[in-house]
Amino acid sequence: MSVVSDKIALESFAEVQEHYHSQGWTDGFPIVPPTPEAVQACLDWAYMRNDELIGIEPVRERPITAEKIAISAVMAGCLPIHFPVVVSAWTAMLKKEFLLHGATASTGGCAIFMVLNGPIRQTLGCKNQFNALGSSDRATSVIGRAIRLGLINILNVSPGTIDRSTLGHPGKISYCVAEDEEGTTLGSLSEDRGFPPEVSTVTVFAASSPRQIMNEWTTDPKEILDTYASEMKANLRNYSIWSGNYAIVIPKQHRDHLQKAGWTRNQISHYLFENARVKRSEWADVGKGSVVKGKGEKEYSALQSPEHLLIVAAGGPAGGFGAIIPPWLGTKSQAVTISIGACVDCEP
Repeated sequence: MSVVSDKIALESFAEVQEHYHSQGWTDGFPIVPPTPEAVQACLDWAYMRNDELIGIEPVRERPITAEKIAISAVMAGCLPIHFPVVVSAWTAMLKKEFLLHGATASTGGCAIFMVLNGPIRQTLGCKNQFNALGSSDRATSVIGRAIRLGLINILNVSPGTIDRSTLGHPGKISYCVAEDEEGTTLGSLSEDRGFPPEVSTVTVFAASSPRQIMNEWTTDPKEILDTYASEMKANLRNYSIWSGNYAIVIPKQHRDHLQKAGWTRNQISHYLFENARVKRSEWADVGKGSVVKGKGEKEYSALQSPEHLLIVAAGGPAGGFGAIIPPWLGTKSQAVTISIGACVDCEP
């Protein structure tokens, strides 16, 4: 079956760029022309029909088809080998618990943060050390961008239309990382979420911008984690007091100290669950005293449970720089992890 979307005859690369920009089909950067051959190559790689339905956006009831996803993937710079990851990410975002419409329409300005796990990372040549959160490799860069271009062109999530973000953040361009599974003994995020290590997965999370922390002054696990907890508490005070998923990106230097002391993912999650807490009265310290309303002693945890923490191992081999990636809307939008490709009996 050949590509069924409308075709546009344009004579030069420059003409393609100007036409796509003028139509509002880009993210402001140049795109790869989505020729019928390139789009079909993505579909063929994934053994998908052009009209194959990936899902329905539940609020506006927009159908999401394989061909429309493939067009945006090509525009973003994806090769056919990248396409199954993009499809899986869309499948995850369409889960009810992700709340896709809210995440893409909110004034809060979140973006779709993605974490890749399993063998797919090596297959795609992903890198997860230097500059892990910032264009560290081709695969994570174009996969993240493909999601944004798909939102723009399939669901009209453009600034000022559906996307009403007051500020937004750079993750709206691309926000994808591959976990450094080989550089940790803590296990992987996907294993933490119930998948076997041999299964490739993608986790999607409606997330605010990363907040970088630094602690190079101690080797004590609790002191290191207290720095992460402090930034989580800052988010509770300065942004939203509601519990939700939080991602923490732990670099090798911090992981080495945690691992040497015998700490596990479970211990890290429980420690932050217990220590990333604030009292409602603390809102008065940041100019929000009017919302304390006589409930100053009420305590709030960043995490609804230890299981809501997403621990991601990534970052260069030196430097005590980690990151907190906060949620957009507490537990109303939840992170979703699914397998990439077929996986029999492995869904949590």
